[in-house]
Amino acid sequence: MSIVIVFLMFTMQANAQKEIPNTTVKNLDGSSLTMNDITKEKGVKIISFWATWCVPCINELDAISEVYDDWKDETNVELIAIATDDARTKKRIKPLINGKGWEYKILLDENQDLQRSLNITTIPHVIVIKDGKIVYRHTGYFPGAEDELYEVVKKNSK
Repeated sequence: MSIVIVFLMFTMQANAQKEIPNTTVKNLDGSSLTMNDITKEKGVKIISFWATWCVPCINELDAISEVYDDWKDETNVELIAIATDDARTKKRIKPLINGKGWEYKILLDENQDLQRSLNITTIPHVIVIKDGKIVYRHTGYFPGAEDELYEVVKKNSK
């Protein structure tokens, strides 16, 4: 019986979603764009789901920010930070970004439609996309996790 359960769990993981759904998100100026617009370009992209109230999210984005220029130079990767803040906390996004000096593309998933369509229940949640396909997912943050993420980016940028 336990072998069947393990097999089913492996099969479900193997069949996990491989593409980003074409959900609409917003720029900080409020204009809408689709995920197809964002992911249609060839290459490797990191999509980081975060919120202003999520300390591990901010720690992760801060840690990546310190090495992001090197990552871009070496792999041409782009990081897209998608804020999942709701109406109550979204007013904190711009001041936080300005204070941090993050040079990421920042988008808003105001109603968490993209988050739900990707079955993301915990943040921080990082997805690596290569040529529009999901090649890596990671939830949570601990110091040094950005090194593992960079190894995934390097492997997929070849």
